[in-house]
Amino acid sequence: MPLPQSAIDFMSGHVEALKQIRPKKRIVFPEGNDPRIVAAAERLALDGLVEPILVCEPRRTPPAGVRCAVPDGKYASLYHERRRSRGITMMESEEISRRPLYYASLMVAAGDADGSVGGASSSTADTVRAALHCIGTAPKVRTVSSIFFVCGPDPRLGKGGVVAMSDCAIIPDPTAVQLAEIAISSAASARCLLRTEPIVALLSFSTKGSGGQHPHVKKVTEALRYIRERAPGLHIDGELQADAALELEVGASKAKGSTVAGRANTLVFPDLDAGNIGHKLAITFSGGAGIGPFLQGLAKPANDLSRGCTSEEVYGAAVITALQSVVDYCG
Repeated sequence: MPLPQSAIDFMSGHVEALKQIRPKKRIVFPEGNDPRIVAAAERLALDGLVEPILVCEPRRTPPAGVRCAVPDGKYASLYHERRRSRGITMMESEEISRRPLYYASLMVAAGDADGSVGGASSSTADTVRAALHCIGTAPKVRTVSSIFFVCGPDPRLGKGGVVAMSDCAIIPDPTAVQLAEIAISSAASARCLLRTEPIVALLSFSTKGSGGQHPHVKKVTEALRYIRERAPGLHIDGELQADAALELEVGASKAKGSTVAGRANTLVFPDLDAGNIGHKLAITFSGGAGIGPFLQGLAKPANDLSRGCTSEEVYGAAVITALQSVVDYCG
């Protein structure tokens, strides 16, 4: 099935922006022996977008313009410094720091790479754990989450047919505080990657009290109160049902006076069940495309691939990862 125009425009805009960034960002791939990774790295180098670094076996000859990094234990001290409070010994650090996922994340932590892209042959849990242990969270952030960009055929929805959706991959059942942090991080990601001011809807099965005092509704309203204290300038509202968040007529009927209802470009789901199911249904029924997930809340960029990813998806993930590392682009 061909990609919708919204997906083509979304990615081509970011590719053009990345072409203007100099010096080129260094993106490290821990699964450097995977043919999909090698093909994407070769194309990224050929297009002049990033400086790809493959974590690979000794004596392997990488494609032109691609660098090979062999795990050699050089980051053992850095890992030990970060994890010794958890009881990790120097001997254990020597072994762990040579694992490709950890080596790539330590390269980013040390400033020897600007971002990492992994998960082509590793689970999300392992990929995210390596990033958390080695890179850690951004200042004032305690919750690492994910965001997808769902690109559909209707340009009236979101930003030209693209809607940001979170969290669809990481936190199974967030507390009200975690939900608030996910929403704040999602707004920052949407501002960066949608290239527009985020309009954030906290989703629920209820709109403005229609669901009564159910605990799930109370969690969303508590999250909204926390957000308004911590980020008072954020354009956000909740609790809103999905149709009230996205359709102007429904929003005007169900949430009178809300400046978010019917206009949202960023949707925050109340839990992982809703997020994972919801974004996949949106893609399937619209004939759209999902771009992501991208991790948010880390101190430096690291992103997770699906184990069923294509070389094209690796390429796109590297482009977004590189832009996440540009302060003037993502702020």
